[in-house]
Amino acid sequence: MTSLASALYSQPLASAMFAKPLGILMPTTAIIVVVILVVLVAIVLATRKGKPELPSSEDSSARELPPTDKPSPRADIEPTRPVPLAKGGTERPSAEPKPGADADGPDASTQEAPDPAPRPSAEEAAPAAPEDAPADASETPAKPAAPAPVSKPAGGRQQASDDDRAAIKESLKGTRSGFIARLASVFRRKPDIDPALLDEMEEVLITADLGVQTTQKILGALKERLSRNELADGDAVWTALREEGAAILEGVSGGLLLPDASPAVILVVGVNGVGKTTTIGKLAARYADEGKKVLLVAGDTYRAAAVMQLEAWGRRAKCEVAKGKDRADPSAVIFDAIKRGVDEGFDLVICDTAGRLHTKTPLMEEVKKVGRSVEKALGRNADEVLLVLDATTGQNALQQANQFGEALAVSGVALTKLDGTAKGGVVLGIVDQHKIPVRFVGVGERMEDLRVFDAQSFVEALFAKPEPGDEAAEAEVSDAE
Repeated sequence: MTSLASALYSQPLASAMFAKPLGILMPTTAIIVVVILVVLVAIVLATRKGKPELPSSEDSSARELPPTDKPSPRADIEPTRPVPLAKGGTERPSAEPKPGADADGPDASTQEAPDPAPRPSAEEAAPAAPEDAPADASETPAKPAAPAPVSKPAGGRQQASDDDRAAIKESLKGTRSGFIARLASVFRRKPDIDPALLDEMEEVLITADLGVQTTQKILGALKERLSRNELADGDAVWTALREEGAAILEGVSGGLLLPDASPAVILVVGVNGVGKTTTIGKLAARYADEGKKVLLVAGDTYRAAAVMQLEAWGRRAKCEVAKGKDRADPSAVIFDAIKRGVDEGFDLVICDTAGRLHTKTPLMEEVKKVGRSVEKALGRNADEVLLVLDATTGQNALQQANQFGEALAVSGVALTKLDGTAKGGVVLGIVDQHKIPVRFVGVGERMEDLRVFDAQSFVEALFAKPEPGDEAAEAEVSDAE
């Protein structure tokens, strides 16, 4: 602009021609230049202000995050969904915007805080329990140990009650009226204690179904005592009989010993007609009364009547019954039932099996298969293999114990119908010859008539000397003579 003006002024003609207009033009151009500069400055300032506004917009967006995360207040409105919304929105609002939590945020945070923090609270509660109340710590381990109440004193095995002992003594009246009366007759006819007296006693003991082996064992011990002059009179012989019987039964008192692991599984076996299903029903009632959750398994699939009978006992004992289809594989039925017992938290699973003659090899092989199914389903052998024997069968019960003992690891015997026989001495033979403890004895038809076996009470009742005032015993003695 200045060069143009100087050029114009350098020429006289131009100066003469444009002198007046230039005087007017100069201030106009200056104004234009100023306006252009102002516009440029405004543009520059505008662009500079635009760039810093980007972070401000980000900040505003960051500030707008709390409103976007404000579904958390909706959790307060909808009480059914506070927990899932709190878990999804606790981390961002707590880390990013404290201002957004002014109104709803504090309420949400106070509600959400316990949700993500159960771990520290659990860790704090763990030490607090033993500090405040050690009883709480004892209660927590007691819950998984549900079978503990079944396991009672004397090494954890369930022991006979006073009612059990009284019932056992009462049930042996039939036995006492038989061979005890004959023993008393022998002592009356031969007051002198000599080997001839012991020989006569041998016949009486064998007829009481103690068995030849057990009878010879007892008499051998009596002869040794006689040689040491320890049998001065009849009372000493009665005492010696009780002591030798107690020695045979030593350590076999008590019912079942159930494990801490649940469920405990009891496999019940025996021939037809011994009272197997009835024993299962009474056993279930006993443990159900103790608060156990009991599952009965109808493993005798060959007889529809057996399943119906077990279902009837299940209703009486208030226990569930698992069953399969008619003539289904007993091993499969028992396998599925044990799995159910594990899944549904049963304390005790009692498995019925098909009654079988101990002389039938195929059926005995089947019971072996059942035992393997229990092991496969449970991961261990059955906790108790209970053999049910009929006391009225006498020596035949000894043979059954032998055959079943070869097929399975029989761990205990339930002896039924003890109240209706004079052959109660078979208990001594079973324990002595097969080393199988007696767990229970059946002494009647009532639900509570399955009694925990007590060796001392049994021996005292079995070899009880008749009292002079016992008219029934005196009558039996006179008949024996």
